[in-house]
Amino acid sequence: MSVRARIAPFADTVLPWLAFAAMVTALACVFLYVPNERMQGPVQRIFYFHVNSAWSAFMGFGVAAAASALFLWRGDPTYDRLARAAVEVGMLFCTMVLVTGPIWARPIWGTWWTWDPRLTMTVILWTVYAVYLVLRSMGQDDPQIARYAAVLAIVGVLDVPLIMISVRLWRGMHPSVISAPAGTGGIQDPRMIVTLVVALVAFALLFLWLLWRRAEALRLEDELHALADDADAVDGRAAVRRTAP
Repeated sequence: MSVRARIAPFADTVLPWLAFAAMVTALACVFLYVPNERMQGPVQRIFYFHVNSAWSAFMGFGVAAAASALFLWRGDPTYDRLARAAVEVGMLFCTMVLVTGPIWARPIWGTWWTWDPRLTMTVILWTVYAVYLVLRSMGQDDPQIARYAAVLAIVGVLDVPLIMISVRLWRGMHPSVISAPAGTGGIQDPRMIVTLVVALVAFALLFLWLLWRRAEALRLEDELHALADDADAVDGRAAVRRTAP
C-alpha cells in the first residue's frame, strides 16, 4: 500500500474536523481568553494571526524546497506536485502576513507600511514564489520549466532564515514580540503563551489540510491529462485505420 493510500482516510475525514475544532478553539482563546497586551491594547490580538501566518508560510516554502530537491534527485512527479501545492498554500499564508502586518502597524507605528528590513525581505520572499507560480503556469507540463521552478523554490527558501534573524542583524521598526524583555511589550502573561501555542497548532492543522487538498487536486489534474492524452492517441489510431486502404 502506498503512503498516499495509508494517509488518505485520515486526511480526508479526520484532518478537516481537527483543523476546524482547533481554529474555533484558537478564535475563542484570542477573543475571549487572552488579556489585552499592556502597551498595545486590543490591537495586539492580531499578533496571534500574523505570527502564525508567517510560520505557516515558512513551513510551506520549506516543504516546497525539500520536495523540489527530491524531485530534482528522483524525478518523481509526486514530489513536483507536493512542491507546487506547498508553494500555493505558502503564498496564501504569506499574503495573510502582508495584509495583517499593515493592519497591526497602522495604530502602533502610525503608518501602514515602512521599508523595515524584515518587511522588505518578506516582500522579496513573496515575490520569489509569485515568480515560481507564474513560471509554472506558463510552463504547463514542460519538464524543463518544472526543473527551473524547483531550483527557484530551493533558492527562495534561503530568505526565510534571514527574515527570522533580521530584527537582530539590522535595526528596524519591526518588534521582536516573542523575545521582548519584560516591561517592554510582548508576551508577559502565561495566557498569551497558551493562546500562541493553540493558534500555532490550529494554523499547522489548517496548513496540512490545505496542502493535502491542493496536492490531491493536482494529482487528479495530472490523471485527467493522462486520460485525455490516451483518448487522443486511441482516436488517432482509429482515424488511421479508417483511412487505411
